[in-house]
Amino acid sequence: MNDLASLRFCYTAAGNNNFFGYTLKQWSKEHGKQPDRVRKQAESEVSPAMKTFNTAVVCNPKKHYMIDITNRIDRIIKNYIDPGNYFAINRGRQYGKTTTLCLLAEKLREKYYCLQISFEGGEELFRSDYMFASGVMDLIEEQLELEAVPEQLLEKWKDAIDAERPFQTLGKRITELCRFSDRPIVLMIDEVDRASDNQRMISFLGMLRDKYIKRESGRTWTFQSVILAGVYDIKNLKLKIRSEESHQYNSPWNVAVKFKEDLSFTADEIAGMLSEYERDYHTDMDVREISRLIFEYTSGYPVLVSGICKQIDENLAETSAFPNRAAAWVPEGVTEAVRLIEHENQPLFEDMIKQLKDFPQLKDIIRRILFEGESIAFNAYNDVLNLARMFDYVKSVNGRVAVANRIFEVVLYDYFLSEEETGNITKKDAELNRSQFIVDGRLDMELLLRKFAEHYAYVYADNDQKFVEKYARKIFLMYLKPVINGTGNYYIEAQTRDEKKTDIIVDYHAEQFLIETKIWYGQKYNEDGEKQLCGYLDRLQLKKGYMLTFSFNKNKKTGVQERNCGEKVLWEITV
Repeated sequence: MNDLASLRFCYTAAGNNNFFGYTLKQWSKEHGKQPDRVRKQAESEVSPAMKTFNTAVVCNPKKHYMIDITNRIDRIIKNYIDPGNYFAINRGRQYGKTTTLCLLAEKLREKYYCLQISFEGGEELFRSDYMFASGVMDLIEEQLELEAVPEQLLEKWKDAIDAERPFQTLGKRITELCRFSDRPIVLMIDEVDRASDNQRMISFLGMLRDKYIKRESGRTWTFQSVILAGVYDIKNLKLKIRSEESHQYNSPWNVAVKFKEDLSFTADEIAGMLSEYERDYHTDMDVREISRLIFEYTSGYPVLVSGICKQIDENLAETSAFPNRAAAWVPEGVTEAVRLIEHENQPLFEDMIKQLKDFPQLKDIIRRILFEGESIAFNAYNDVLNLARMFDYVKSVNGRVAVANRIFEVVLYDYFLSEEETGNITKKDAELNRSQFIVDGRLDMELLLRKFAEHYAYVYADNDQKFVEKYARKIFLMYLKPVINGTGNYYIEAQTRDEKKTDIIVDYHAEQFLIETKIWYGQKYNEDGEKQLCGYLDRLQLKKGYMLTFSFNKNKKTGVQERNCGEKVLWEITV
């Protein structure tokens, strides 16, 4: 392989300009060429492969279809970096934090030196003060080399560290580095919460805080900006290392300004990404409609957005159900991709279930919201709710707590239902009757509701009203899930759910069913519910809706009634 061929290989294999930068610098030195010219030569010599959707680690705009976050990056620089702010980017797992940092670093290098370090996998650094300080020195030295800082600046940084006063030496080196640098320096620390239970990390953050305060009064030199990225916020770093008796809310880094930039994706941003894909593959998809559906399922959670697109592109297209890409990029393809994601073992979902097991109060709150329709006010000072929002499992909607997105909701519903499925008579009865409900690949919803009514009358008729009000929707989902499992999908319409009723949307082989489950609270309430259901049928463009009513009226009339609502048909069964 000749020299230029080797450079091309390194360029295409790197996938990240930071890694390429090291190869670029070495190659430039060996061949006596300027780095920028070498970079341009390598880029011109490489024929880019077709992009893919990425759900692992860092996204690279040269290799992956990505949301264009240029404006977001510009706002972060304008509102946080240029003013010299220290701040933290805290979002849930796989929320695009690292990708944002990498793209931010590329842009910052037009004006700043940008040092990107991470403590992930560096457990040995925390064995002693000396190992920590020297380890941080090594991490920053590597970044200074990549940034091609002046040699005299780099040599000064490499001076031996004082083993007896390691933290003081590190602090002095930071001061000298920032004082004599020809550019302001930005420090980024990714995965900061991986080291959050270690006092040495807290001491390091405290040192950065102290230097920032002194800088503001003109008494020292330090970084232009420091960015910490992780799931846990800075306050929680302190909480994790203290004993129960000494929990405090003092932050080792309380100089940080609040980071207000939203990292989730909008439907319009998703459409921009799909438009780029469409220019490559010409599927003739309805970009706006597909983007809207993806957003409705994900609420813009980055890895879920990319995950749906990846499933459609790589796993659904060119299958018997979707013979080519054009056939896959349709609403039914989105629905099937969502079903596949919800039923896969994914680190994001595994982590969510782990947190529910670790925090029983959080598990109880989510169960009450999902199954009992309880409306819980969001309180920023409630530790459990703050934890859930920090993980991005819940969000505040009009001041009330709601699960963050539809996909999380279904995963959580399935998890809670699975805890009771073993030996459950409702699940067993549904499985025995499943073959009656599926005829020629179509779901007979009316028969399913009739059979459920029979099962309910036999098993639950003697339960009191309080029990049914609390568990009615759970009982029906326990019956529905094994019937559609493996082929169909369901989700709960959060906007229409309350403690009295729930709208369940079922997708099965390109057919959609809307089932409203509700408790009988009188004729007036029932009529209002019918009007709301008709309106929702319009939104879903469905001609028929189903109502499952649980009634404790002594004069109730059980069985089936069918009535018209304009051009819509309402099919109601009362138990």
